Amino acid sequence: MIDMLIDAIAREFNPDHAPARFLGAVSGRLMDAGFDPVDMATVVDVMVDERVTSVRTAVRSALSRWDADAAADWAGGTEPNSTARRELIYSALGIPNDAFAPLTEHYPVAGGPTVIAAQQPWEPWYTAERRNAHDFYWRAYRGVLRSKGWSEETVDGLDAASTEVVRRLADPTREEPYQSKGLVVGYVQSGKTANFTGVLAKAIDAGYRLIIVLTGTIELLRSQTQRRLDMELIGMQNIDPIEYENDEDWLDGKFLQHVVDPNHSNDAPAVRRLTGAIDDYKALAKGIGTLHYEFADHAVPLNDPANLFGSNVRIAVVKKNSTVLKKLVADVTKIPTPHDQIPTLIIDDEADQASVNTENPKKFAEGRIERTAINRQIANLLDLLPRAQYIGYTATPFANVFVDPEDAVNIFPNDFIVSLERPAAYMGGTDFHDRHADLGEGVQRTPANSNEKAFVRDLRPQCDEDRDAERLRALDSFVLAGAIKLFREAEGVQGNFRHHTMLVHESVKQAEHSALAEDFMALWKAASYSQPAGLERLEELWNNDFRVVSAARAEPGVVSPSTFAQLEPFIGAACDRIDEGLQPVIIVNGDADKDYQQERLNFQERPVWKILVGGTKLSRGFTVEGLTTTYYTRRTAQADTLMQMGRWFGFRPGYRDLVRLFIGREVPGPGGRLFDLYRAFEAIVDDEEDFREELNRFRGLNADGEPMVTPRDVPPMVFQRLPWLKPTAANKMYNAEVAYRSVGGQSFSFTMQGPRDDGSNNMKHFAAVQPILADLDDSGSFSFLDKDDRSRDVEARYGIVPASEVLEAIEQFVWDVNWDFAPHREAFVRAMERGVLEDFAVLLPIPKTKSPVLIGDVADPLPLVNRRRQEAAYRTGFTGTAVRERDAIEHIAGNPKKQVGGPLAQRLRKPTRGAMILLFASDPKDRHFADVKRGKVSPRDVATLFSYALPYAAYPAPKIGFTTRRSGAGAIIDA
Repeated sequence: MIDMLIDAIAREFNPDHAPARFLGAVSGRLMDAGFDPVDMATVVDVMVDERVTSVRTAVRSALSRWDADAAADWAGGTEPNSTARRELIYSALGIPNDAFAPLTEHYPVAGGPTVIAAQQPWEPWYTAERRNAHDFYWRAYRGVLRSKGWSEETVDGLDAASTEVVRRLADPTREEPYQSKGLVVGYVQSGKTANFTGVLAKAIDAGYRLIIVLTGTIELLRSQTQRRLDMELIGMQNIDPIEYENDEDWLDGKFLQHVVDPNHSNDAPAVRRLTGAIDDYKALAKGIGTLHYEFADHAVPLNDPANLFGSNVRIAVVKKNSTVLKKLVADVTKIPTPHDQIPTLIIDDEADQASVNTENPKKFAEGRIERTAINRQIANLLDLLPRAQYIGYTATPFANVFVDPEDAVNIFPNDFIVSLERPAAYMGGTDFHDRHADLGEGVQRTPANSNEKAFVRDLRPQCDEDRDAERLRALDSFVLAGAIKLFREAEGVQGNFRHHTMLVHESVKQAEHSALAEDFMALWKAASYSQPAGLERLEELWNNDFRVVSAARAEPGVVSPSTFAQLEPFIGAACDRIDEGLQPVIIVNGDADKDYQQERLNFQERPVWKILVGGTKLSRGFTVEGLTTTYYTRRTAQADTLMQMGRWFGFRPGYRDLVRLFIGREVPGPGGRLFDLYRAFEAIVDDEEDFREELNRFRGLNADGEPMVTPRDVPPMVFQRLPWLKPTAANKMYNAEVAYRSVGGQSFSFTMQGPRDDGSNNMKHFAAVQPILADLDDSGSFSFLDKDDRSRDVEARYGIVPASEVLEAIEQFVWDVNWDFAPHREAFVRAMERGVLEDFAVLLPIPKTKSPVLIGDVADPLPLVNRRRQEAAYRTGFTGTAVRERDAIEHIAGNPKKQVGGPLAQRLRKPTRGAMILLFASDPKDRHFADVKRGKVSPRDVATLFSYALPYAAYPAPKIGFTTRRSGAGAIIDA
C-alpha cells in the first residue's frame, strides 16, 4: 500500500492546475486499487519524509510554481513567494493548520525575483493553460538543464523567473500591437544567458515569431551565444551539420535533439536561423524567402492564432555593430508581411554596452534627438516593428536606468525591471569580500572565517623583483590548482574539470599585451616545475595555502590529497596540458589571431588549459571557461566597467576552493595616487547590493492589487561610495541627478540659501528652529584643534533634540533654486527608518568677544555672528557655517578619526546620535551691522545657518545616490 500511496501523492501534485483538495483524490486512487483510504496525518508524514524522493520532487516543484505564479486567478491577491500565498495553497489543498509549519520547514518559500512593473494594458494572458497548450521548446530546454546536472530546485527557480519575464510581454495574439520594454538585472557571469534562453523558449512557444538577440560588440561573444542557443534551444534538426563538423560536443551528440523534428511535425514551429556559428547577419545571405512567413488563412493577420502557431520562427544572433544592424534593419523593411502583425522579441544582452544613446541632449535641435550609430539602429527596429518587445539583460544596469524616459523609441525600461535572485551555487563579489564582517574582539581572520583570507592574494610590488615574485606565485597557484583538479577527476569527484584557465589583465592597450604575454612565457620556462626547486615551491604553496583553504572551504563530496606526495604525480600532467600546442599563453584582444603564433581560443572544439592575456575582449559578457586563477591590476574610473572585469565571478563546480584572485592593492593612477582595486571592488559590491535593495523597496502590490510603482514613476537609485569611481561613463549620465547623499560622522554645512530679498525667508527659518532652541537648556565647553593642531575650547549652549524635531525644522528652509536638499533629506529619513538615527546633540556656540542680542520677540538674547552672503551670479548662500566646532560634532557623531571634542562631547557620544551646530548670522539689507551694542534686531535681518553630522554608524562609508532626471527638473549643484 505504501508504494501506491507514494505514487498517488506524487500524481496529485500537478502544478499545471490550481491547487485543490487532494486527500479525496489520493484516497480514491487507493480505493480503486483495493486499499483503505488514509487520513491527512499519514499523507503529511509521507510528504515530509526525506527518503521519498518522488513525492519530494513532485511537491517541491508544484509548491514552487504555485508560490511564484503572479497571474494566478485563484491566488486572491496574495503576493507571489509570500507566506500568505503559501498558507492559501495549503488551505486549498485541505492541509490542516498544524501541518503548515512542518511542511514549510521541509519546503521553504523561495524569494523569487524582485519585480518593478507597470500596470499592463491587457488582461493577464500567460496563464497555466496557455503555457500547457504550447510548451515544446520549454520542455526541451528544461530537459537540457536537467541533463547538465541542474537540481530540480534550480530548474524550478529558472522556470519561475523566466515566466515572470514572459508574462510582462504583450500577448502576441492580441489584436492591437503593444510594445513593452523591460530590463532584467542579473549578476556578472551568473547565468543570465540561461534565463534569457528560457525566456526565448517560452516566447517561441507563446507565439513570438521573429527573435533578435543582440550580443556584445565582439564576434567572440556573438559566436559563443549563437552556439549556446544552437546547442540548448534550437536543436540539431534546425541546424546544418556542416557548421559544427569539428565541434566535439556536436560529434559526441551533446547538442539538443528534439523528440520530434519540428520541420516535419505540427507539434511545434521550426526555427529558421538567419545567422550561424561563424556568420553574423549578412544581407539576404539566406535568401529573402527566409523572411516570408507562412499563412494558413490569408483572411486573418499573422498574429491570429489560426496563422501564428503554424508559422515558423526566424532568429538572428547579431553583435552590436552598426554596419551589421543596418543590414538587418534593411531586410526587416522588405518583409512582405505587415510589420504590425509580426510578434517580435528583441533580447539585448549586455544592454548597458553600446545600446544606450550617449549623445549629449544639450546638442539636440528642438524636436529632434541625435543618436549614436547602434542606438539609432535599435530605435529603427523598434520603430519598424510595433509588436516588438525589448528586454535588456545586464549585470550592471546603471547606464540603462539613466536613459531618458521621455524618449519614445529609446530603451528605458518603461514596463518592468526584474532583478534575478542570486543563484545558489554562484561565486560572486560577496564571496571574495568580508563586507565589514565583525568577527569579535581579538578574533583572527583565517581562511575559515574570512573570504579575503581564503581567496584573495595581494599584489603590492615595490620593484621589478617583487612583481616577478608575485607573478610566479600566481603561476604556481594556477599549476597547483590544475594538478588538484586532475586528482579530483581521478577520484571521481563531480565537477567541471574540462577547462582550466588563468586570466592576466593589466591593461586595455593591445600593444602591451604582447609584452605581458612574453613575460609570462619567460616565467613559465624558468619556473622549473619538473625540477626539485619548482616542486619545493609548489609543496610550500600546498602546505601554507591550498591545503588550509581546501580543508575549510571545499564543497561537500569534494576530496583533496592528504599529502603533497599524493598530488605530485598530477603536477606533470597539469603542466603537459598547459604546455600542449604552440605555447601555454594565448593573447585575446582585438588583433587578428593570425597576428600571433598561438592557438585560436575555442572552448567548444577542445579542452582549454591556458594562460589568457587580454583586456576588453575578456572583460564583458564572454565567459572564460574554467577560470581558476586571476592576475588583475587594471584601474578604471567607472563602476560598471570595473564590475564587468570581475571574470573570477561565476560557477566553479568541484573547484570553488581552488579559486585565487591576485589583485593590485597599490595601483598607480592620476596625480601619483595609489588605488586599492580590491577595496574598489568591495565598494561596488556594496553599491550593487544597495541597488538591489532599492529595487526591493518598491517591490510588491498595493491594496488594489496593482503594481505599487513603475520604473518611470520611481527610477531606481544608483549608488556611489568612492568619489573617483562613478557608476558609469559620463556620457551615459546626462539624465542622472543626485538623489541621495550620506556621510556618517562627517559634517556638512547647509549654506545654500536663496537671495535675501525682503528677508521673509530669514523670518521663516528663524521661526522654524524655535522648538530646537527651547531644548538647549544646558551649557558647557567643547574642544577643537586650531590651525596649529593645538587643542582649544569653545563654549556652547546645547541640548538633545529628537531627530524628528530637527527634520521638521530643516524641512521648512527655503533653498537656492540651483541646489536641492532632497538628497540629504533622503539619507536623513532612511537613517530614521532604519532606527540608526534617534536624536541630535545640538550646539549653539557662544562667542567670547560678542554680546548676545534680542532677536524679534524671543525672550533670551542670542549670539549673533558675521557670515558673508555670497553674491556671485552662479552661487548664492553663505560662507561656511562653522569651522572650529566641526571637530566636536563629528566626535559626538562617532567619527573614529575625530578624537577631539572634550569630555562633554565624549559623554554625549552615542551610536544612534547625530550632532548639529546652529548659528545666527547678521544679514541686514545693507551689508553687516556695525560692531556696536545692537539691542534688538528683526528676524528679517538674521540668517539661520546650520551644519550637521549624521551618526557614523548609520553610514560608515560615504554614499551618493543617483536617479534619472525627470523632464523639466533642474540641475543639482552641491557645495
